[in-house]
Amino acid sequence: MADAAPRVTIIMATYNWSSVLPYSIGSALGRTLSDFELLVIGDGCTDDSAEIVAGIGDDRVRWIGLRQNSGHQSTPNNEGLSRARGEIIGYLGHDDLWLPDHLESLVKAVDEGADLSYSITRWVSPNPRDDPIFLLPEYKPGLFIPPSSIVHRRSLIEKIGGWRHHREIAEVPETDLLRRAHGAGFRFAFVPRLTLIKPPAGLRHNAYRDRPSHEQALWLERIRGDPDLGNRLLVDALCSYVPPRRMVYRDLVGQLWGETWRRIGRRFARWRAVPSSPGAIVEESRRTKGLTAISNAATKSPGPGGDIR
Repeated sequence: MADAAPRVTIIMATYNWSSVLPYSIGSALGRTLSDFELLVIGDGCTDDSAEIVAGIGDDRVRWIGLRQNSGHQSTPNNEGLSRARGEIIGYLGHDDLWLPDHLESLVKAVDEGADLSYSITRWVSPNPRDDPIFLLPEYKPGLFIPPSSIVHRRSLIEKIGGWRHHREIAEVPETDLLRRAHGAGFRFAFVPRLTLIKPPAGLRHNAYRDRPSHEQALWLERIRGDPDLGNRLLVDALCSYVPPRRMVYRDLVGQLWGETWRRIGRRFARWRAVPSSPGAIVEESRRTKGLTAISNAATKSPGPGGDIR
């Protein structure tokens, strides 16, 4: 008799960064909702990632290795979707971490009628002046939501198709997927809970070359040691904000000037980064992370069920 299908399939795309896997997978195994399978999809890995996953020792965790690196999570995500047994799909970045109530909170929103739900992210930037909270109460087409903060019904993919390869579109595949789902009329729900810790590799120069894992280790220790960490992080973010009326005038002017120049700098950076061709955004991010360009042979990403082995 075949094993009963799990309620949720978690898809984790990974490429040659085995040192972070015990922490990201460890955060997934500490869920308050345990009815899931975790498919770790190696995107043409040449390191010891397969051995690290095998050493986890949990029957819910399964390694699937692709022969060729595709350059983005789209292809391994599609492979995971083609093998998923759960009716609900979640994504977990290999260097991200979930808080214990992540799946329970987002699946509850789906059970209450949403087709796709997403939560609040603790954005761990190397720049201490960046906003530490990624909070988007209302989705509008074109906005970015970290995939690790999302779950959706598998039927959503069956209707709109899988993840598109980054060289086929002008925007990042994550944004494209959400745009298509929203345009097809699927219901989005914001869950007002902080359930994800995300140290973006795109903000860490040469992250894939150096492959550090100290941040993930520290955050997983905090998650395991503080059952109320999500609420505490939200409160800390709110308390760090000083209302302008309570500021000394000199401090207020200084903050306004600083914020103005910071936003101008970001705007110029965005202008410089405007893609001239499909895939340019992802390719630029790959260079920042310390990854080399991918070959043209890996430019197509078949949908769920496609032959990419």
